[in-house]
Amino acid sequence: MKSTQRGLSLISMLIVGGVLAFLGVVVAQSVPILLEYQAIIKAAKKASLETTMPTVRAAFDRAQAIDDFSAISGKDLEITKEDDKVVVSFHYQREIPLGGPLYLTYKLKGNSK
Repeated sequence: MKSTQRGLSLISMLIVGGVLAFLGVVVAQSVPILLEYQAIIKAAKKASLETTMPTVRAAFDRAQAIDDFSAISGKDLEITKEDDKVVVSFHYQREIPLGGPLYLTYKLKGNSK
């Protein structure tokens, strides 16, 4: 009876380990972007409770200083009224360099609804 060995070779283990390490780095760099996005949503909802454009922008800037995010500021907001309610909208993008000319781009948008 001939027994055959089964499993990963050294080369296969290195390739799988490299792919897992790469994915781990990308996830580790993506988590702060997603946490910042949540802070921006929270700040937009707080700012939408104000009534005028300057106070909305000022409230957003105060929340930005407290939550310490820098992707956008009050001047980047799109402020509209729908059914006598202030709606604060925003959009921006963040990039993660992957190496050389490769980037992972997040295009984020949201509103205070």
